[in-house]
Amino acid sequence: MLDALFSPRSIAVVGVSREKDKVGRIVYDNLVTGGFTGEVYPVNPMVGSIDGREAYPSVLDVPGDIDLAVIVVPARFAADVLDECGTKRVPVAIVISAGFKETGPQGAALERSLVDVARRHDIRLLGPNCLGAISTPSEMNASFALTMPRPGTIAFMSQSGALGTAVLDWTAGQGIGLSHFVSLGNKADISEVDLIRAWAADDRTSVIAAYLEAVSDGAAFVEAVSDLVREKPFVALKSGGSDAGARAVSSHTGSLAGSERAYDAAFLKAGATRARTVEELFDISVALARQPLPEGPGLVILTNAGGPAILATDACERDGVSLAALESETVTALRETLPTAAAFYNPVDVLGDAPARRYADAYRVLAADPNVRAVLVILTPQATTDAVGTADEVVALARETGLTTLACFMGESAVAEAIRVLGEGGIPNYPFPERAIRTFSAMERRRRMLEAPVPVPRRIEGDPGVVRSAIDHARAAGRTFITEQSAARIAAAYGIPVPPAELARDLDDARRVASEIGYPVVMKIASPDILHKSDIGGIRTGIEDEHALAEAYETIIARGRAYMADARIWGVTVQQQVPPGREVIIGVNRDPQFGPLLMFGLGGIYVEVLKDVTFRLCPVNADEARRMMSEIRGFGLLRGARGQRPADLDAVADVITRVSALVTDFPDITELDINPLIVHDKGDGVFAADVRIGIGG
Repeated sequence: MLDALFSPRSIAVVGVSREKDKVGRIVYDNLVTGGFTGEVYPVNPMVGSIDGREAYPSVLDVPGDIDLAVIVVPARFAADVLDECGTKRVPVAIVISAGFKETGPQGAALERSLVDVARRHDIRLLGPNCLGAISTPSEMNASFALTMPRPGTIAFMSQSGALGTAVLDWTAGQGIGLSHFVSLGNKADISEVDLIRAWAADDRTSVIAAYLEAVSDGAAFVEAVSDLVREKPFVALKSGGSDAGARAVSSHTGSLAGSERAYDAAFLKAGATRARTVEELFDISVALARQPLPEGPGLVILTNAGGPAILATDACERDGVSLAALESETVTALRETLPTAAAFYNPVDVLGDAPARRYADAYRVLAADPNVRAVLVILTPQATTDAVGTADEVVALARETGLTTLACFMGESAVAEAIRVLGEGGIPNYPFPERAIRTFSAMERRRRMLEAPVPVPRRIEGDPGVVRSAIDHARAAGRTFITEQSAARIAAAYGIPVPPAELARDLDDARRVASEIGYPVVMKIASPDILHKSDIGGIRTGIEDEHALAEAYETIIARGRAYMADARIWGVTVQQQVPPGREVIIGVNRDPQFGPLLMFGLGGIYVEVLKDVTFRLCPVNADEARRMMSEIRGFGLLRGARGQRPADLDAVADVITRVSALVTDFPDITELDINPLIVHDKGDGVFAADVRIGIGG
């Protein structure tokens, strides 16, 4: 727990200065003048007093207990100061000072020393290189930010101090209240996971918002957010999403994965809400803090202007928001209530001359419709518009009905007072319809997440002995990949259907294998140095007899030699020819932060050209597998298009869950591709035509 960080009774500021513009002095003044009622101890051996208050040479000289130490000294002295805090039994320290790992190797060494001291004394450490922390319930501004936010129920963490100061100023201007604010800095100890767990237990916080550049522990992050989101929303803006820095990998899955895909999958797995901009981060957070979630799909747009209503309707289609279909009784009631020129269907247009009472009358009629679960009230200021009166009516009706209500009062000075009334009444206002709809879409996604059952992984009973033997054999041979034959055996050991196949060392051996398997067959070059066989013409399909077999063998071996003269060629793999079907890919790439990241998409050459794929973190159950399949653009080809029979989607989902179980059971597997998985019509099953597995060294 981090009680001493957010509810301290006494705080020491180490490094306070007489100069008003120094960081240590700003932190001290923020505490003394900002309303904090506990003890504040200035500490600096070079300063006798601060504004008439005794300053202490060391925390060891402070007469009382210290719950929180804020350290603002040069980096080279920070560990010594923290050591004194340990002797004083200070439970939590904030190191605001910069000059640590962000500056290079020397700074990194200083940071390691700081962490060693903190661990030795069991001190929880925030920072270093951070802005500090703020808690409005404690009226504590232990930071060098100049803005003390107004009280609210949104807790905000930021990995960027500079962004944090800007957001604090912006939220103050927007009238957005916060319960807590923390600048994470270098995250040498206290991380986003610690804050999530602390704020999950804080009854003064209803929404957690975060600006993140990276997470410290992917598995712990997913677990913490998963534990939180059934009770409180977690809304995050993750920057640094470019995949330009992704490591080079040999598999299709690895090349398509990248950090951004992994974070998307992690947020989805945990139930987090991902924002794409700072503006969206707070649009969503404010709505979730102030308004109830809709009880089901069905948004109605109530407007005095046609153009903004059309924009809102278009945004609904883009963002997957369902407009409510009004009951005939509702339309009749609207006709009896509104002028004849009004629009009585959704959107409902009360006309540009609408007084506040007309808005209220229409809202009441709409609220009685069982298909209406939420209302977006759009208002543009016109000559006869009573913006403040309308705002008063909307606030009162939202409270009376309990309907999810958002507002879009467009304009600036003409609606400023009305927007203030809305805000004080708990109604979020958005300057343009698109922002309101994006926000409502996020609320809808959260509703659906809460309504869905918690995923329960399917337990697959594979044959671990086969897998372990193949991995150990590859390691003993100094390889980071499993041979094709062994990869097929691993797949079969976990119940994944593979066609019969065998390695043939020479042409006579190939004839024997083909005779035993039965024509037609497929032939593939077998070489540890040629990974992408199709790129060099190292695969031949549809081999019908011995003559075609001999021709294919000579051609494949020759192409392998031409591609790489010194390649080790073990022979060819002869495999049963699988009847044609639709081709998909199932793959896994082990993300360094989050573990096995599973991919599904159209297979064969399509995955390279179209990149029509979707990702999930493992483990994945059958329901999640089906959702993965439905997310790709080409799903219609699998479901059955233009008279085609549906593909065997149940069999595909089964293979996805088996692959998920395999890579979860064996962390040694770093990459896996089944490409293609041949999918036959519904009820006819699937075959993994080609399986590639990479392992860690």
